[in-house]
Amino acid sequence: MNSPASRGRWMSKTAVNGFLLLAVVYMLFPLVWLVTAATKDTGGLLAGNAFSFEGFNLGQNLSGLASYGDGIYFRWYLNSLLYAGVGALVCSLICVAAGYAFDKYEFRGKEKLFGLVLMGVLVPTTALALPMYLLASKTGLVNTYWSVLIPVLVNPFGVYLARVFSTGYIPNEALEAARIDGAGELRVFWSIGLRMVMPGFVTVFLFQFTAIWNNFFLPLVMLSDRKLFPLSLGLYSWNTNTHGEPSFYPLVVTGSLLAVIPLIVAFVSLQRHWKAGLTAGSVK
Repeated sequence: MNSPASRGRWMSKTAVNGFLLLAVVYMLFPLVWLVTAATKDTGGLLAGNAFSFEGFNLGQNLSGLASYGDGIYFRWYLNSLLYAGVGALVCSLICVAAGYAFDKYEFRGKEKLFGLVLMGVLVPTTALALPMYLLASKTGLVNTYWSVLIPVLVNPFGVYLARVFSTGYIPNEALEAARIDGAGELRVFWSIGLRMVMPGFVTVFLFQFTAIWNNFFLPLVMLSDRKLFPLSLGLYSWNTNTHGEPSFYPLVVTGSLLAVIPLIVAFVSLQRHWKAGLTAGSVK
């Protein structure tokens, strides 16, 4: 017979696993709805029978998505890839370089300056949208790609995170050895520091990529030309028309499903860097 202790452990594991299962179902439920709803036509969506594959209409929905407005949806898709891909890549490099400098160098007022960076984490991005719009208006950048790209190149939380990774992943001895061999500071950072802190770089990149991909308020403030819209703003403009024209429902749902793909690809393809980072300390 099982002892009370073993039965208690079994019940505890069952409770934990049950809670985790419910959490997984809760998180996957919207995605499952999105997949099945994207196969419905307007009538099927309005009938509320979205969780079945009856009346499979995905091909027609994709065709309508590609043809509507001369393929404006895929123009928005490319815009989002540009904003999120280039913005996250450059932002991650800036954050890692700044975090590396805060960690490895001593200069006057370093901690006070880092304190200002941490204060930037507390400022909500929506509060900065109007000042950034006024600055962009003064410089003539409103309604251009730059009006969305430039603001996303700064991420105070990314600088903080990069400093933490730099402290944990980059030993000072490795940098000193490179300097003794005659490497300059830029070479030391690029060839040694950046390689060692790559898990931190990937972490900042994924955070920023997701934030820019889902960014809505900044493009709403900065852009008025539909050809410059990202997916978030473009799908919102379609969704506002669904009450007057229900035919927009399949376009919005199918477009939302396709919009999830880059995020999944980014997380799946870059997760190996996290695994490498988690095991890096085991060989020291």
